[in-house]
Amino acid sequence: MRRPRRTEGSSARRTEGAPARRPQLARRVAAGKARLRRSQGKPGAGAARVLGMSTTRRAAVLAIVVCALAFTVAVPLRTYLAQRAEVAEQEQRQAQLQHDVQLLEQRKAAVSDPAQVEAEARRRLRYVMPGETPYIVQLPGEGAVAPAGDAADPVASGEAAWYQQLWSTVGG
Repeated sequence: MRRPRRTEGSSARRTEGAPARRPQLARRVAAGKARLRRSQGKPGAGAARVLGMSTTRRAAVLAIVVCALAFTVAVPLRTYLAQRAEVAEQEQRQAQLQHDVQLLEQRKAAVSDPAQVEAEARRRLRYVMPGETPYIVQLPGEGAVAPAGDAADPVASGEAAWYQQLWSTVGG
């Protein structure tokens, strides 16, 4: 193909808006502009024609994009929600521990008092001060010593103790 020579007529054509050397490209551009003008009356039709896709294909692409975004957001969202639940649990645990610390500090303050220590030793350990005479009062409901005829006593009722029963089963 031989290139046409530039003449005055070709420069005049360029000023009118059509390129002189590429008439096919000019036709394509003009056809695209005409398509755009025709589709301006229909909403959404212009984008489909410009992209060269039907509405079904556009819907499929949109669905794929939405699914990809959902999968991209799902893992961090799940992690965020799990961490929020864990933080709430830890805050509740911290509040419980602070309450326990307060109770223990109150107990420590009470135990540091010598009168309280003495009272606890007398009550729990049955300690007495030097020179005091201890008395133990046993009431019938407390049952420190069982009567000889009581059925709860295995020796009095004729039953052997558990270790004797075990020895008799092992020894034969």
